[in-house]
Amino acid sequence: MVRVFRDEDADLSDLKGERIAVIGYGNQGRAQALNMRDSGLDVIVGNIRDRSFAQAEEDGFSTYPIAEAAKRGTILFILLPDEVQPRVFESEIRPHLKPGKALVFAHGYNIHYGFLEPPADVDVILLAPRMVGKFVRELYERGTGAPAFVYAHQDASGKAVKRTLALAKAIGATRVGAMEITFAEETELDHFSEHFIAPIISRALILSYEVLTEMGYTPEAVLLELYASGELSEVAKAMAVDGLVQQLPLHSRTSQYGQLTYAERVMPDEEKAFIRQIVREIQEGVFAREWQMEQQLGYPVFRRLLKKALEHPINEDERRLKEKISIKM
Repeated sequence: MVRVFRDEDADLSDLKGERIAVIGYGNQGRAQALNMRDSGLDVIVGNIRDRSFAQAEEDGFSTYPIAEAAKRGTILFILLPDEVQPRVFESEIRPHLKPGKALVFAHGYNIHYGFLEPPADVDVILLAPRMVGKFVRELYERGTGAPAFVYAHQDASGKAVKRTLALAKAIGATRVGAMEITFAEETELDHFSEHFIAPIISRALILSYEVLTEMGYTPEAVLLELYASGELSEVAKAMAVDGLVQQLPLHSRTSQYGQLTYAERVMPDEEKAFIRQIVREIQEGVFAREWQMEQQLGYPVFRRLLKKALEHPINEDERRLKEKISIKM
């Protein structure tokens, strides 16, 4: 039975005397730092001296180089990009870890695949909002919050669970629900969304654009119909609020019938075999090893794929559409 924690399950007083060091003041770092400070916690920031460092100072945080923040903090939020975490951890953070401190991760990638191995005498916590940083902050400010996955992975202090729940409350997650799952499950589900759901949506849109424009349809009209109007994102919101099937009545009966009759033609049950293959590759670390090699080689495949994507004619047609129709969300 899955456990979901609410505000009444967490106590911010469990963090009394703790100093939270947010390492990495990017989208998630800024949002979570601001939320925790507004919840009454003692928060400092650690970052390299760049625009984010200046932003943290502008936001009123005591801001330090990463090593100094790691030294000063008792609970360290590791909110750096996945690919730089292991290197920065070894050089800037590990030397300042004392027994009883805690490490908090917003994604389990480096822990799950063993690229980063914390010492046994510190707590290791998962606190992974299921929302981009911008909305983690905006939802908190509206009096609600973003749901999150949480887990006390390593309890060296004897208070890792209390710390986990209190931190989830501080960022607003327990206002709506903080679900307990392991680092492994969080990582693998996150990668599945990135390796199957997101690609299948973007690929379907790209191929649809190519076919429809080749068949003579107006490019700008194609883009507006497929996704540029924002209707697709509103449907996705309705799925989250009402349910995948329960949102169907928001559409005309013609639309509902079309969606239901074509669903299995577009994605037949036989595709489950391919889905299982993707899941197995994630579980076995195939992607993780490939991504590590890509980093070591200087991102040649990533750069080539990104260049190809940016050169696709859909980008120019999007530009022309934006000149003709102002779309604001």
